Amino acid sequence: MSTKDHSHHFLAFSTEVSAFATFELWATGQVEAYLATVTAAVGDEILNELLFTYEKICLETEGQPSSKRKARLRREVFGSEKLGPVARNIIKLWYVGTWYELPTAWFEAFGVRSKDVTFVVSPAAYAEGLMWKAIGAHPAGAKAPGYGSWASPPRIPAFAGGHANAQVKEVQVNRNEGLAK
Repeated sequence: MSTKDHSHHFLAFSTEVSAFATFELWATGQVEAYLATVTAAVGDEILNELLFTYEKICLETEGQPSSKRKARLRREVFGSEKLGPVARNIIKLWYVGTWYELPTAWFEAFGVRSKDVTFVVSPAAYAEGLMWKAIGAHPAGAKAPGYGSWASPPRIPAFAGGHANAQVKEVQVNRNEGLAK
């Protein structure tokens, strides 16, 4: 699978699990850096398995209520001993810009990777973390929110989950361009 294919599928999965729109994820400028981080930490084989499982779920639940897709994601991805920790780390990666070392039980079962250590991807990853947008604040010391803006508590914006989930359809896998090529 090419990097372009990986980017498309990784972005579709990330849109689904982060509850942020595709546009918002691209706007962070971190898609390629996060994809490279996940690939280095778990390897192509496991990332492909995660993205293929997501693609399969999307295709098999097409036209059904989103609750069916979400239930299958909980069961087949997040409930998986192999894929669950990786998927949860991808969510954390988007929100805080940090890759967290996978649990000991995970690497004992699926192999140690030299790049699977806890680290902040880059200074930009910290500043672009979705947590700041989720709480309606700016990262201290990284973006200029304006004089005195930290004097008042942040206002948490309304949850845009419905809008973000609508974006998933936009980036879902094309049946003719799937991972199973």
